[in-house]
Amino acid sequence: MEAHDGISAKLVQEAGFRGVWASGLTTSAALGLRDSNEASWTQVLDVLEYMADATTLPILVDGDTGHGNFNNVRRFVRKLCERGIAGVCIEDKLFPKTNSFIGEAQPLADVDEFCGRIKAGKDSQTDDDFVLVARVEALISGQGMEEALRRAEAYHRAGADAILIHSKKSDAAEIFEFTERWANRAPVVIVPTMYYATPTDLFRQAGISTIIWANHLMRSSIAAMRETAARIHEDQSLVRVEGSVATVKDIFRIVGNAELEEAERRYLPARPAVSAVVLAASGGELAGLAAGQPKCMADIRGQSLLARLVGTLRESGVRNVSVVRGAHKEAVALQGVRMVDNDRHASTGEAWSLASARDAIRGETVVAYGDVLFRRYILDSLLTSRADVVVAVDTLGATQSRPGQRDLVVADRRFSGDYLDDSPATLRRIAQDIAPDEICGEWMGLARFSARGAEWLREEIAALEAEGLLEGADLPALLTRLAAKHPVRVKYFTGHWLDVDTLTDLAEARNFT
Repeated sequence: MEAHDGISAKLVQEAGFRGVWASGLTTSAALGLRDSNEASWTQVLDVLEYMADATTLPILVDGDTGHGNFNNVRRFVRKLCERGIAGVCIEDKLFPKTNSFIGEAQPLADVDEFCGRIKAGKDSQTDDDFVLVARVEALISGQGMEEALRRAEAYHRAGADAILIHSKKSDAAEIFEFTERWANRAPVVIVPTMYYATPTDLFRQAGISTIIWANHLMRSSIAAMRETAARIHEDQSLVRVEGSVATVKDIFRIVGNAELEEAERRYLPARPAVSAVVLAASGGELAGLAAGQPKCMADIRGQSLLARLVGTLRESGVRNVSVVRGAHKEAVALQGVRMVDNDRHASTGEAWSLASARDAIRGETVVAYGDVLFRRYILDSLLTSRADVVVAVDTLGATQSRPGQRDLVVADRRFSGDYLDDSPATLRRIAQDIAPDEICGEWMGLARFSARGAEWLREEIAALEAEGLLEGADLPALLTRLAAKHPVRVKYFTGHWLDVDTLTDLAEARNFT
């Protein structure tokens, strides 16, 4: 399968292919250049080095004409071997090359001169397993089957390990004629870009060794990037595209962030672990769920809502998770988390539940409602904030009301609407009874406290307790009190989270990835 850089090579391996075709066309296109040797062979080598580092699959390089005469070929082959490349394919055309599908009757190299390139390449390889594939362009240039067979035999005698026979017809008839007459004297490679409708099993039956799918990752990425760019330009917003593109989390997974995190644990000084307290004591049953099933345990495509939430926390490095449960507590269970019981859940509020787990509020701490889902980038943004207390606020909450909306936010500065706007905003109040013209957004039920911020939080819990207000206080009241004494940073986001209160919300959660 074609690849043109490190990440596309990783995707080829992930898809299950047995080898990578480092296409000259798509490597050039990725650099914004034409497929006419405009990228120097040293630039191509740089790309190949990244690809070889990115995958354990063998890479067959589209070497065009060999980047010159025999001397260029032998140096190129040596450099490929140094980088662990499995092989190169060179074509019997003139340098600089022209793509096979441009124009008609392209001139071909002299057979003896091209055989010299093949011999030079084989003499220069430093790896016994390195392969050199000779690409025959006679059918493409209109010189016919006899010339194709004559050239293939000459290249085979010169030492080519395999023959790539190329065709631009829409059916595979001349490919099958070639393979029948060639009689498998050396392995045959094909590129069915034009005759793609031919079933692959027919190629197997014809004894063809290798099929190259030559340029389809590049072509598919161009289509996707063009559509995304046009939509963002039209909307001046990411709202329509964010749910349809690969997540940043997927990029981290593909490029191997997990290995880096493991290496950091091995080689860097240990840093204090981040803890989390998840509030799931109220139960909040949903109509339609089994009797006695708290909504935090509602099924979201084979995982509970709570498991999805905790999974997002762990992906962001939050390992020590405490869950405060109450209603139907026997039904709230999740491996690897600490359960804290609020047996007074029926007569107390969220602040009391948080106080039940106050021993977990030590060092950097995340506090979250147990019935919310959010994209990981939102949590990552809070975790990288330098503020001692930071809350996630959805700007859509200022414009789109919904039933049960209670965590409305007033801050000292509204979101400007600019995607790059990161000017600091400070919390003034979170409540339900806020005038529409004051609303800056809706709190997502997610907050992060630094070690110092966690101290402030414990102090405010103690103050509520001393004043006899802890039992009835909710988190908006607690955060509002905290904001009156200390700076509480507001981080604005636009959507990409869910508060699961209704069956409609639950249906949306099952499509939330």
